[in-house]
Amino acid sequence: MKIEMIDKCFTAVHTRAAYLPDDVIELCKIDKEQPDENTYLKVNDIAFHNGTIDVDVCGRLLPDAPDYARGFIGIVFRANENDSEFESFYIRPTNGRDCTDPVRKTHGCQYFSYPGYTFSYFREFGISVYENSVDTIALNEWSHLRAEITDDVGVFYVDGRKVLEVQGFKHGPQSQGAVGLYVDIGTDGFFKDLTIECAD
Repeated sequence: MKIEMIDKCFTAVHTRAAYLPDDVIELCKIDKEQPDENTYLKVNDIAFHNGTIDVDVCGRLLPDAPDYARGFIGIVFRANENDSEFESFYIRPTNGRDCTDPVRKTHGCQYFSYPGYTFSYFREFGISVYENSVDTIALNEWSHLRAEITDDVGVFYVDGRKVLEVQGFKHGPQSQGAVGLYVDIGTDGFFKDLTIECAD
């Protein structure tokens, strides 16, 4: 089953969405102050388990973005009904092509699992296998994200290049749920051409 999102069948979860011409969605985080929380625009009536998710994203910084904002923008998948659990993949555009800090450069993309396995948890315990560099991304520019999800394995691509592979999703191989468009602190996020293909 392949679903191309041309309708506006979404539910906002701690975000504010605006719908722009040419099916572009603008998304900003509201009602939450901590990073890596349930702040996304959820696609209604989809129970996603295995398959692919494709979307074009563009992250900008809001005028009041804090110094640590990175233009965080990405996807949520397998979100449960009450939005209290999900898996996520996002990019940090400020840590991409134009970044000159070698440490920040290694943090171009991130997998995390809400609520227990956030980026701060991984950093606290020195777990780096869920991040990688992404040389093609930059603020104020469009990038293409693709997620290939099979049971407890996720392969993630940015602009046609494999950037991360996750072995063992934290909510297990059988979890399923909604797909969403994700933003975090300080991001003015833009999304278009979302396509979801369910394999089961």
